[in-house]
Amino acid sequence: MRKLLLHPAAKPAVFMACLLPLAWLIYATAADQLGANPAEALIRATGDWTLRSLCLVLAITPLRVLTSTPQLARFRRMLGLFVFFYGVLHLLSYSWFDMGFDLAEIARDIAKRLFILVGSLALLLLALLAATSFNRAIKALGGKRWQALHRTVYAVAALAILHFFWMRAGKHNFGEVAVYAAILGTLLGWRALRALHKHTNGNKATAGAAALRRSAPDVR
Repeated sequence: MRKLLLHPAAKPAVFMACLLPLAWLIYATAADQLGANPAEALIRATGDWTLRSLCLVLAITPLRVLTSTPQLARFRRMLGLFVFFYGVLHLLSYSWFDMGFDLAEIARDIAKRLFILVGSLALLLLALLAATSFNRAIKALGGKRWQALHRTVYAVAALAILHFFWMRAGKHNFGEVAVYAAILGTLLGWRALRALHKHTNGNKATAGAAALRRSAPDVR
């Protein structure tokens, strides 16, 4: 598996796999297979694939650590950009099919409906992360600041779930919301526990080193 992940064809294969949902949506649109309301189907589908891509990106680190497969990290940037890609398609589907690209009406709708405002904020953060996902941005920002900035993906996850929850609140349909919330909650919870474990071990190591220094004989 590790050799396969390092194969030169691995990245192109993952790239093509990430485009399959878009290919299916294009085919379904052309073949009139999106049901009675194609516009709503496209808006929902692009939103769903944005959430699924986000779950996949956040799963990379736990899978990498738990399976001792550091090679998975080489796909994280590309998958993160696909989260933004499907998020933009989601926004375009809403702006085009629902609002007819009427910018004034879109602005009023965003201000009026909280779930659209929250979704727009999540996409704005994704745009910032996408714009700074390249090596030149990492060098310009510095490693620590870049990492701090890209931890805002956790805020994106929270905003995405809130957007989905409020969108479904009108129909009292929370089944899918609960599934995505459970997945993202597990992935973020794993990170929180890991950070706490590292912090606790670091404190223990510091305390142990201090105790050794106190107990060491004074040879001056």
